[in-house]
Amino acid sequence: MLMKKFLLAVILLSAAAEAGAQTRHWVQFTDKGNSPYMLSNPSAYLSARALNRRTVQNIAIDSLDMPVTPAYVNAVAATGVTVRARSKWLNGVVILTSDTNALNAIAALPFVQGTIQIAQRNAEPDAFDKWAEETMSPAAPSPQRNVSVSPTMLNYGGSFNQIDMIGGVCLHNSGYRGAGMVIAVIDAGFNNVNNMTAFDSLRAHNRILGTWDFVMGDTSVYEDNTHGTYVLSCMGANLPGELVGTAPEASYWLLRSEDAPTENIVEEYFWASAAEYADSVGADVINSSLGYTTFDDPAQNHTYADMDGNTAPSSRAADFAASRGMVVCNSAGNSGSSSWFYIGAPADADSILAVGAVDPAGNYASFSSRGPSADNDVKPDVAAQGQNTVVAGTSGGTFTGNGTSFASPVLCGLVACLWQAHPTMSNVQLMDVIKQSANQYTTPDTYLGYGKPDFCAANLTLSGNPQNLGSSDQLIMSGPNPFGSEMSFSFYSVNNQWLQITITDATGRVVEDRQLFAAGGTTNVFNLSAANYVAEGVYILQVRAQGGNFERKLVKGGQ
Repeated sequence: MLMKKFLLAVILLSAAAEAGAQTRHWVQFTDKGNSPYMLSNPSAYLSARALNRRTVQNIAIDSLDMPVTPAYVNAVAATGVTVRARSKWLNGVVILTSDTNALNAIAALPFVQGTIQIAQRNAEPDAFDKWAEETMSPAAPSPQRNVSVSPTMLNYGGSFNQIDMIGGVCLHNSGYRGAGMVIAVIDAGFNNVNNMTAFDSLRAHNRILGTWDFVMGDTSVYEDNTHGTYVLSCMGANLPGELVGTAPEASYWLLRSEDAPTENIVEEYFWASAAEYADSVGADVINSSLGYTTFDDPAQNHTYADMDGNTAPSSRAADFAASRGMVVCNSAGNSGSSSWFYIGAPADADSILAVGAVDPAGNYASFSSRGPSADNDVKPDVAAQGQNTVVAGTSGGTFTGNGTSFASPVLCGLVACLWQAHPTMSNVQLMDVIKQSANQYTTPDTYLGYGKPDFCAANLTLSGNPQNLGSSDQLIMSGPNPFGSEMSFSFYSVNNQWLQITITDATGRVVEDRQLFAAGGTTNVFNLSAANYVAEGVYILQVRAQGGNFERKLVKGGQ
């Protein structure tokens, strides 16, 4: 886990930049005026896959989707600076310059709200070892397993435990291994992925869809840091008898956002650009084994109060990504044994899956960062094996690694497999049922959140054959969220009963009040028309049942 911090403050840059130093700056635009792009023609800036994701989940195109205004970018570039990256969600650009006159000229542009220095590149060696909290060891030979498995089961080798622990072997044996799903991996580099035997299946089937380096502005990611290589192997590797990833048949975009030798705020903005790229090319799921709590400049460090899901740029971007219909999986962090033991950004984002780590026996790993978020959301959300996790070595063979960086992709790959099995689910519905399947769902804590999911049980639940749900009434999922002209929710009922359904708006006004019959011993799916509450905003769904009262927050989006 690459740990950073960020103090959110927009400061107008002074002219005191070190002479000749190539510094990175964020240029914040005021609006998206004079744009050649139109909401009515989203195919000009979103791929067909991205648009299909919106259609399936009833998510409207809005101003966040529109690129930054090209004329604004061109005017900034005309001052002689290098435009390194753009962010349409945060509405600005990252520039590289040593010219204080150019910075003054940019600040004076009428559409520029302000500029802020966000990094000065230092010439330091690139080394995975700088993240001392993550350790790598040679993998021991795969132990003999006394288990009963399907004849079609993959030969997992030492990776069996990390996959089976959360129901992944069952899901794979049901035929769901990620085929047709697209995962974007946002990381620090993917050293030697283009040559390693572990990824020959991905290359042979053209399942590495593309690459982009947001740090350097090119497609070259295979000579950079090894961290992303290890992360990718948890999902996409295929070394029979040694390591099989959790989504070996998925396709991948490899996106470098992390400037590994340094610790600077700029990486949060690169992260936002990478997430936007993932959205635009049609990724279904994002894995990010990155996190931000401290920087090289202590004045920019995060405080715990910043971990509210709404402050750090990467956290804001993560929630924007979720609002576009993707599932974002992010490692919780490796600070559990330190004085700062909390999650970092963007794991604090409220609409994503922050993933904590357990050991091979399924117990809390002491290094795994803890919650809650500063606004008291359950964090981490879920957990997977992050201690002694089997990963692929860049020179061949396998290693075991310790870190939530590995727990996140182990879980993320199975998110893609579950979505493959149920492609009409919204991202919110999918995340809800994953949490519902977890072993601590009714008693979440600050160590592992809702606990270890059971993807086998989640698949059965979504297939109408719930498992491990028989002991209590449960509101399983609701959505889409945001919803448009209609919404639905699923409720597991122990007995035959009438449910009292109430929906209230943000003022407490009741907009829906009715009874619905729920059959016992099964998951009931109810569809509701939103004709009675056409105004955009926040609504509360309340379900009163024999087994208790349940609530979900819903957001009404544009039509």
